[in-house]
Amino acid sequence: MHSIKHVLDDSALTNTTVTVAGWVRTFRNDRFIALNDGSTIRNLQCVIHQEQVDAVTRARFTTSAAVKCTGTIVESKGSGQRVEMQVTAVEVLGDSDAEAYPIQPKKHSLEFLREKAHLRFRTNTYSAIFRMRHQVSFGIHEYFDSLGYNYFHSPIITASDAEGAGEMFQVTTLPVEKPPVISAGESVDYSKFEGILNEYWETIRAFIENDNPIQYYSLSSFLAEFDIPSSVPNIHTGAIKIHPEGVQSIERLVKLTPDLLEKYHKSFGAWKEQDPSKNEQTAIMRKLLVGLYERLRDGRLGNKDLGYFKSQVEGICRLQGYQLRRSIGTDYMRMYSADDIPPFALSFFNIFEVLPNLVDYKKDFFGAESRLTVSGQLQAELAATALGKVYTFGPTFRAENSNTARHLAEFWMIEPECAFMDLHGDMDLAEGLCKHLIARVLKNSTDDLQFLDARLKEEEATKPKEQRAELGLIDRLKFVLENPFERITYSDAIEILLRSKPHQKKQFQFPVEWGIDLQSEHERYLVEKHFKKPVIVTGYPGKIKAFYMRTNAPGDFGYSDKGTTVAAMDVLFPGIGEIIGGSQREERLDVLEARMKEMHVPADELWWYLDTRRFGTVPHAGFGMGLERFVLFVTGMGNIRDVIPFPRTPKSAEF
Repeated sequence: MHSIKHVLDDSALTNTTVTVAGWVRTFRNDRFIALNDGSTIRNLQCVIHQEQVDAVTRARFTTSAAVKCTGTIVESKGSGQRVEMQVTAVEVLGDSDAEAYPIQPKKHSLEFLREKAHLRFRTNTYSAIFRMRHQVSFGIHEYFDSLGYNYFHSPIITASDAEGAGEMFQVTTLPVEKPPVISAGESVDYSKFEGILNEYWETIRAFIENDNPIQYYSLSSFLAEFDIPSSVPNIHTGAIKIHPEGVQSIERLVKLTPDLLEKYHKSFGAWKEQDPSKNEQTAIMRKLLVGLYERLRDGRLGNKDLGYFKSQVEGICRLQGYQLRRSIGTDYMRMYSADDIPPFALSFFNIFEVLPNLVDYKKDFFGAESRLTVSGQLQAELAATALGKVYTFGPTFRAENSNTARHLAEFWMIEPECAFMDLHGDMDLAEGLCKHLIARVLKNSTDDLQFLDARLKEEEATKPKEQRAELGLIDRLKFVLENPFERITYSDAIEILLRSKPHQKKQFQFPVEWGIDLQSEHERYLVEKHFKKPVIVTGYPGKIKAFYMRTNAPGDFGYSDKGTTVAAMDVLFPGIGEIIGGSQREERLDVLEARMKEMHVPADELWWYLDTRRFGTVPHAGFGMGLERFVLFVTGMGNIRDVIPFPRTPKSAEF
């Protein structure tokens, strides 16, 4: 049996008899079967003779029926195909009910097809995407093998949080409702969390004063408006401090007394019942609270990722013997909502409930708290210090409550690690990988690219002229392949953004200042408007990057006198933003230990990682590339759920 791609491409098969099998795309004029087996986006026209095939059998040639055809390959007399098959024998292998089959031969929305993920591979769009995903995946192994890298299998179950984001799926056999606990004391010393509380309230202040479209309240007036008691940090000339009553006042906030509950329910019950149109202050405050609460619910606040706060709280809990029970999640995980008691909905301790008990993970299956991995990097570093060059390529998981077009809960990561390599070598390796994969796709996916290019042009034509992309899909890939990536420092990037028209005209959704984590809108401006080509940014502030990244010193690329920076590098692509994130790793034991302490990363849990710095430490570097984001770029698709076979997202784990 031959594949349809082989039959269509190999001229030596013309005038020979072959057998093919596939699924019926269309059957027209009671003679012509358009057959596709998934090997190519093109169909083979199979011409049957009515005198040889009875009417009952012909009636079974419905869309998506599985058929095997034997016949002679001849030059086609019709347009649209070089050859066709003159069928001498046909067999229906699997019937398809024409009335019940959900994907008819017509245009369907991508949203509809995501609901039919088990069948969407049979459409032209998705068959093209997943053939190209194969080309990218195979090209990754090809690239690293050609450079002498060893394919390394890192574990899927791990006890470490490599990214420090704290957004990990737990793996446990303990009873969820009532796990065994070890008593760690009668109360929690909340003063241990003072630094994180300060950062948290600073983030809220930044939202209200800088990112709030209402532009009405400062944080101090916001708190004063609701007569928030002394149980939350007071504001003094812009500095946020824990009230002197300390533990007692915070306990009042976490464990509200009945009289306080009654007081706030009454006052805010009346507040909710007011007609917003009759009271401007009430309307503004209601809108502000809803905006803040929605950010909290979605896991972000201003330009800060709440996963960062979770990792900080979690680190302190481990060091102090506490248990973090309530953390970032959906509404049901919150003690108080914005509608119930607005001030407390924003409280740090409404999101993070710290208990003086620690789960006894020694009784769990692995004898320790275990999770699904977010990265194989730490284990890859161990291998690189012995094998020199390694790369991982496997599934990773992130329990981030995000429903954007760029996020998945399960995705595939490629993570090379190389001993004796610095940041510049890391950037070269990343740029080389991107160009190798694009060259492979351009060479091996011509038919699929042409189809997706035409699809994208059709989609772009429906947009306003000013929003249309300047280059088509194929031209965009060639442009990236043929031009060197721009390499700039984070400080340079901030200066460019501050001088940009979108910033000056206040068109950016997120603020721009030194110290922020660049948002997608900032990254895309740098790539698509300013440089108009891929950009590699390095020298990010240490506070917004992981603990393992090397701290820059004067003279290092990316060093800044505005604050501590690290040898991080992000590769930014048009239409995508960040597509690769990496760094030179911190190889100096004393510097690494100090940074782990500063970021509340428990050194005792990563003793094995620190050993690589104790015994023969060397400069080394690596990066991570999300497979789906790269496939998103080369296919021109707009939603990451369309480039992975069965997307795993919040509230969705079908198929």
